[in-house]
Amino acid sequence: MGHAHPHPHGASHPHAPTVNALRLAFFLNLAFTIVEAIGGWLTNSIAVLTDAVHDLGDSLVLGAAWYLQGVATRGRDTRYSYGYARYSMLGGWLASVILIVGALFMFTVSIPRLFTPVEPHALGMMGIAVFGLVMNGLAAWRLHGGITLNERGAYLHLLEDVLGWAAVLVGAVVIHYTGWAVLDPLMSMGISLYILFNAIGTLRKGTAILMQAQPAGIDAQELEAALTAIPGVRALADMHTWSLDGRLVVASVHLEVEAIAMDEARAIKTEARSILHAQGIHHATIELQWPDESVHLPHR
Repeated sequence: MGHAHPHPHGASHPHAPTVNALRLAFFLNLAFTIVEAIGGWLTNSIAVLTDAVHDLGDSLVLGAAWYLQGVATRGRDTRYSYGYARYSMLGGWLASVILIVGALFMFTVSIPRLFTPVEPHALGMMGIAVFGLVMNGLAAWRLHGGITLNERGAYLHLLEDVLGWAAVLVGAVVIHYTGWAVLDPLMSMGISLYILFNAIGTLRKGTAILMQAQPAGIDAQELEAALTAIPGVRALADMHTWSLDGRLVVASVHLEVEAIAMDEARAIKTEARSILHAQGIHHATIELQWPDESVHLPHR
């Protein structure tokens, strides 16, 4: 059996945000969620309350991401032979579910306000929006280098918060000078729809990883052509590629070869490993089948 290196011993990312960065982002977000929930109630702004619900979901997500990222960095053991990297994608998947539920709830709450608009305290909204831009901007900056689904999910949700607060700030200024109270529920609904759009996209990515879909960027036909072009290889009998966490890609390859010597077999494995690694596959199991072998493979 041949193996492409490096092995996925765990999700150790030298350039990714650390567990400490996720912890800081969690406490910053939780503290601000409390502030904006009180501020939304005092200013009577449904848009601010909508973002408070959103931030509460983000706080739960960041807390889970903080814990799961710590779990994901463990090395492989007898229970998890590939390590714990897949735990990190659960944070991104959980984030999507929470945000979808929260966005749908606030969307339905905003609809009655369209017909009976209540003018919020616009100056208070402006103050909370500026505070929100600073707090969420700081937390997003601390997480901007993440590359796993978990880290990227947390970063994107915080970035969405920054954009949401920018919209609230602009809306509050317009309400203050025009008195158009209907903008408040309209902003709430707009934020909810934006959250839904992005959360559903993240959910689809997480589900694809969970179901071991073909990783993005891996061209199966190109790989098959390259592998079968190796001297001594007759055909590609079986190949599977999947991702552990949205970053680490794993492959299982079964090659039919000519009647060759052991040295030639080693050369085939070496070249196959090189081809797979060049395509972004971090770990591969390569099996060779000789003409006189009878191997029954499951259907692809």
